[in-house]
Amino acid sequence: MKSLYSRVCLVALGVILLSCILGFLGSNIYYHTKLKPYNDTKLIGIAEQLQSYAEREGTDVDSYLHNAAALGYQIYLTDNRGDDRYYGREFRERELDSSIKEQVLEGTPYHGVADYPNQAFISGFFENALSNSVGVPLRFQERQYALFLRPDVILQFGELRIFFGLMGVFAVAISILLFLVSTRYVVKPITRLSAATRRIAQGHYQMELPVSRRDEIGELSRNFRLMGKELERVDEGRRQFVANVSHEFQSPLTLIQGFAKILSEQELSPDERAHYAGIIGDESRRLSVLGKQLLLLSTLEQGREALQRNLFSLKTQIRQAVQVFQWQIEEKALLVKLSVPEAVHLHGDEVLFMQVWTNLIGNAVKYIPAGSTVDIRAEQMAGGGCRVLIRDNGDGIAPEHLPFLFDRFYKADAARERDSGGTGLGLSIAAKIVRLHNGTIEVSSSPEGTLFTITLPNL
Repeated sequence: MKSLYSRVCLVALGVILLSCILGFLGSNIYYHTKLKPYNDTKLIGIAEQLQSYAEREGTDVDSYLHNAAALGYQIYLTDNRGDDRYYGREFRERELDSSIKEQVLEGTPYHGVADYPNQAFISGFFENALSNSVGVPLRFQERQYALFLRPDVILQFGELRIFFGLMGVFAVAISILLFLVSTRYVVKPITRLSAATRRIAQGHYQMELPVSRRDEIGELSRNFRLMGKELERVDEGRRQFVANVSHEFQSPLTLIQGFAKILSEQELSPDERAHYAGIIGDESRRLSVLGKQLLLLSTLEQGREALQRNLFSLKTQIRQAVQVFQWQIEEKALLVKLSVPEAVHLHGDEVLFMQVWTNLIGNAVKYIPAGSTVDIRAEQMAGGGCRVLIRDNGDGIAPEHLPFLFDRFYKADAARERDSGGTGLGLSIAAKIVRLHNGTIEVSSSPEGTLFTITLPNL
């Protein structure tokens, strides 16, 4: 498997190579479309100047053309009858159709530079061929000649070509070297992140990452650290949850085993036997409730896919929830105020919402003193949705307990919870159900009472 470093380097080298190829093709296209006609016209002008001077001062044409070639040109002079003369550096390809020579001898200029065939990966400017030249007629010593001329690229631009060639080679080599070094600098944090993932997989959540960087790598590192902290919190919550579940099951099981042993081994009076059997029954029922609530929590963890949504009346449902605790309300002489408009309807899981109201109303009924009041109100919000407020005028909840009230198995008063048969899961379940419906649940408390506020959007 190729590493990220090697992949990035290969991509960079490929980009450099492709850029060079495309750059050459672009330059070559520009030469063929713009520079080649311009060069042809310029060379025709130079050839005509040579022609004019040679015809005017025709005594020593050979010396003149040798001097002209020394200035950076390749020259070919022919009469197409065997008198062929070359001046300057030799042409690599000397083949030239005789009809072209005849054309020039008859007085028609030859535009070989402009008419040279276009080739994608070959620049005609550097093609040292006789056909890649310009031709003009030349007459001296009572004879007609054809003069062909092209620039001597090596003589004119030899040192400059070497300079730019070396500059290009060094630029590419240094770019590749710097890129190899800089890529390692870029890839190193990713390597550290990869090592951090292995540490997290092994259960080690504390890690050192380059969070001071202000680029995408720094942002990724910061998010990675946040993920590690969240995973640590979740893992700690899972361990705490397992410990709490074990404790919640262990306590009633220990009581059941102890009283079952007493019932089986000792001679007891009918009243004592009934008392111990009642305790065993209560603890068994508590275990059953705990098991059902844990199963409900497991179902809720599946998310919104587990919801069975339908439209129902909020007032009807809350009234049903209040009726569940009718005997406790009458026994404690509580006053329940219900103010829910008929028009308020919810679109959600009716069974789960019943669990919310029974948990919240049940807690109020259980823990407030006799003769107190429970006030249940609902109101339609302007932007859609509704708000439900459940208030009591009991003794309130201590401020230090409020932040943890919706945590699983959290009990503000553990002794009272056990006496009432509570499991510490009710409020956690209620909060989970509300959040699954995109709502919020908040609690505030004072010595004058406690208020639960449930806000539900218009789904």
